[in-house]
Amino acid sequence: MLIPLLWRTWAPRGQTPVVRHLYRRERLSVISALTISPRRRHLGLYFSLQVRNIKGGDVAIFLRFLLGHLRGPVVLVWDEALIHKGRPVQDFFAKHSRLLVERFPKYAPELNPAEHVWTQSKRRLANSSPQGIGELQTMVSSELDRIQDSQHLLKSCLSASELSWP
Repeated sequence: MLIPLLWRTWAPRGQTPVVRHLYRRERLSVISALTISPRRRHLGLYFSLQVRNIKGGDVAIFLRFLLGHLRGPVVLVWDEALIHKGRPVQDFFAKHSRLLVERFPKYAPELNPAEHVWTQSKRRLANSSPQGIGELQTMVSSELDRIQDSQHLLKSCLSASELSWP
């Protein structure tokens, strides 16, 4: 959202940091996938940003995009969010047999390595005050690009999750 995410920071003694912003409730929605290539053990991060809430049809479009970039069978491990259970998503699964779906338990963000992508990006974006949705979109996209380009950061997201990874 355009409301700043505040994080603890340093300042000279007696000079409390102040982040000035306009109170605006515009938001940016992001959908992402963290991928692991079974042969090369190469990690990938795919994402899409929208200036509206993501719906089931958007999830199906993102999955189509993802399958266009990945070869062979794909195991999709994701949470129990309602958006993942809608008709457009179920129809997509029915048409794409190379996609095997496994689900995390009901509420288990600690198991999901994608949650650690958000933790990393939010830390870097904290205490900023974008002036509009376009500036926020640029900032989020730049941060996700930075993570996407770093095998080290992507591996840290996997190791930070409480799942055991090969």
